[in-house]
Amino acid sequence: MKKLFNAALVYMVLGVGSGLFYREFTKLNDFPEGQFTQLGLAHTHLLTLGFIVLLIVLVVEKAFRISASPRLFAWFFWLYNAGVGVTSAMLIWHGTLTVLGKESSAMISGIAGLGHISITAGMIVFFIALRRAIFHSPAQPAIVESTTQA
Repeated sequence: MKKLFNAALVYMVLGVGSGLFYREFTKLNDFPEGQFTQLGLAHTHLLTLGFIVLLIVLVVEKAFRISASPRLFAWFFWLYNAGVGVTSAMLIWHGTLTVLGKESSAMISGIAGLGHISITAGMIVFFIALRRAIFHSPAQPAIVESTTQA
């Protein structure tokens, strides 16, 4: 759980920092306000896919202990985070080139696509681990309320 908490915290800092970079970098380079750049998408990807999703996974971990399958959990954690990191880095790279008025290449889109594939693979592994935690865990005893008569 500590790993999930720390990762969510790092993504929160990176997400806020990327939003600050987006705002200040576009101002510094006199980029027209309202014109599209992928820098704003990096900000939302880091906050949503990194910070918010990992907080949700933290709650799911607390409720269902998905890390009881340590191998699956490790695969989820590293695939997912590698994907978010690669995708966000490509958004920042592409957005920076756009602001600077430089030409982008298809390579950036291709690498970002690999990041999205890694995110998807991580989520598939997450659901496999979650399914295993829900359906293959030992049955919990039902709580029975006792009634007493006076």
